[in-house]
Amino acid sequence: MNSTPWRAPLLWRGAQTLARAAVGLVGRLEVTGDVPDALRRGPLVLAANHISPFDPIVLAAACRVRRVAPRIMATGGLFRAPVIGSLMRRAGHIRVDRGTAAVHRSLEVAAEAVAGGSVVVVYPEGRIGLDPGMWPERGKTGAARLAFASGAAVVPVAQWGSHEVLPYQAPKGMLGAVARAVARRPAIRVHFGAPVPLDDLRSGSPGAARQATDRIIDAITDNLVLLRPDEPDRPRHVDPGRPVDDSRAHRRRAG
Repeated sequence: MNSTPWRAPLLWRGAQTLARAAVGLVGRLEVTGDVPDALRRGPLVLAANHISPFDPIVLAAACRVRRVAPRIMATGGLFRAPVIGSLMRRAGHIRVDRGTAAVHRSLEVAAEAVAGGSVVVVYPEGRIGLDPGMWPERGKTGAARLAFASGAAVVPVAQWGSHEVLPYQAPKGMLGAVARAVARRPAIRVHFGAPVPLDDLRSGSPGAARQATDRIIDAITDNLVLLRPDEPDRPRHVDPGRPVDDSRAHRRRAG
């Protein structure tokens, strides 16, 4: 392990400030909860729900408010883009080529980053969720395995409202959606929850990664309840271009 903790480049800190400004243009950012001081500079895994293409910008802004500069595990398509790709690499973010053998290497890189003192953002669902009620789907085990491999804590992050800014099919329909958001200024809420208890599962017993994943998704869901008390079943804002798929519905633990 590198004895010198990773420090966010000035480029990335500046981008977080711009993200905070961008969110302020299209909505009202409300950040609640916090990251414990001992974990603020890592090692730490932030596990967030995924409801919109606007989520990374919202999370970058919320982390700026809470003085956290995370590295984001992002789809390889962003890294292949002519300008954005270069910026993503220079900012220290981690490329994930989903559906390829290289995805396992991405997890190794992320584990090395976290073990070296970084804060890394993971979307455990592995995609923008398609649950009919927009509740977190059954997660993939990558976030749990990352926590096990690095020994890091996992803080659940719930977010709500970003789906009212950018549609699922963005950039299709993006201009109209953004214009409506500027006019309406929806509340965009982010809540940082308490670390998920995983110590009893870190021995790596059979099924531990799945149990840990379920706990992480449960924690995100429990915190999301706090952000949408008046939308307990289905969201008020319905994106007509967003498909619905309940095949990966997550069944929360009893009690």
